[in-house]
Amino acid sequence: MSNFKTDQITVNTQSSIRIESAEGTVIYLDPLEIEGNPQDADLILVTHSHYDHFSPADIAKIRKGSTKLVVPSSMKGDMEKNWFDLRDYLCMEEGDMISAAGIYIKAVPAYNKLKPFHPRRNGWIGYVLTVDGAKIYVAGDTDALKENTSIECDIAMIPIGGTYTMNAREAASFINSLKPAIVIPTHYGTIVGKPADVDEFAGRVDPAIEVVRKLSF
Repeated sequence: MSNFKTDQITVNTQSSIRIESAEGTVIYLDPLEIEGNPQDADLILVTHSHYDHFSPADIAKIRKGSTKLVVPSSMKGDMEKNWFDLRDYLCMEEGDMISAAGIYIKAVPAYNKLKPFHPRRNGWIGYVLTVDGAKIYVAGDTDALKENTSIECDIAMIPIGGTYTMNAREAASFINSLKPAIVIPTHYGTIVGKPADVDEFAGRVDPAIEVVRKLSF
């Protein structure tokens, strides 16, 4: 892996993620419950339109004039309802690859196989970002999908809280198939799941994969 360090990543709550490159490029994914008004985002990516992932109020806190936004193509209507101009954002679909704010981005599948909460027809997505040479997979709300075990990444950030996504057991099995160097569990302990889910998850992950805990309760 590159010289990228996991201390360049913070998880605010749920799946609200902030990544800062070595050169100072600031990336947010699904910003939520942002404190203050930092207006420091160079790039904001949204995985889907649920309130705990798409929060226009929190986007306003971190956005500045030059901020680039990326959303699933299926969210055009949500963007219009919240007064985002078409010039304000870029749209992606599963399999798309773009560069924004100097960051290489690939869109990957994110959906539930049987649960009704995130149907594949909605076109919601996860992202693989290349930051300082490291490939970082941010899964969004998804089940353990067989097609995603072929994703190449150094760091995986995946939900483990169950109900709306894979649970701790399913997430560990998925990660053991994916084989990243590092995994950072998200989406547990607040809105869904319990803080102890991370212990079950870590106990089931292959010891060769480093589990880094970023959420605190």
